Amino acid sequence: MWLWLLVKGALVGIVIAVPVGPVGVLCVRRTIVHGRLAGFMSGLGAASADAVFGIIAAGGLTFISQWLLDYQNWLRFIGGAYLIYIGISALRASPEERDNERDPEGLIRDFASTFALTITNPITILAFLAIFASIGLTGKQATWASAGILVGGVWLGSLVWWAGLAFGTGLMRMSLKRHHLIWINRGSGGILVVSGVVLLGTLLVKHFG
Repeated sequence: MWLWLLVKGALVGIVIAVPVGPVGVLCVRRTIVHGRLAGFMSGLGAASADAVFGIIAAGGLTFISQWLLDYQNWLRFIGGAYLIYIGISALRASPEERDNERDPEGLIRDFASTFALTITNPITILAFLAIFASIGLTGKQATWASAGILVGGVWLGSLVWWAGLAFGTGLMRMSLKRHHLIWINRGSGGILVVSGVVLLGTLLVKHFG
């Protein structure tokens, strides 16, 4: 039973992580520019944030989830502003700025930035609640042990996806030429900026509409 619960959690983690959004774009760009480990640490940050949401949902920590949802507009505003910032940084980056190996401080920043960016979208908690209910983590089955195993599986599944994305992207990294990097910076930077602008625009429409 516990193994099956772990597998279910892993599948949930993959389902949550697979949609390619701004964090995925950021992970791919960092892998190309800074190496596989930078991409992996970026993915680890996102996976850890998903695990936090899973703990909140599975553990029934309603006071935390309610607080996050109450302040979701402010959190999303911060996330949107940060997306614009890193998008502009990517657009301004030189194609020569490609590291062979990221230093430890840089790896910590990679982890922290994607963790913070993922945390600014607390609506994911509602997705976890719906998924957990659909697989039967309710009532007497919702013990701390079962919740812990399920969330561990979520973290593992999410991490497997991000690791695969980082190391898969890393396979083509060294074959990319200068003109490829120019377009990667432009493309990823543009996507991040547009994502941030759309997010902020949605918040403004919601507030003033």
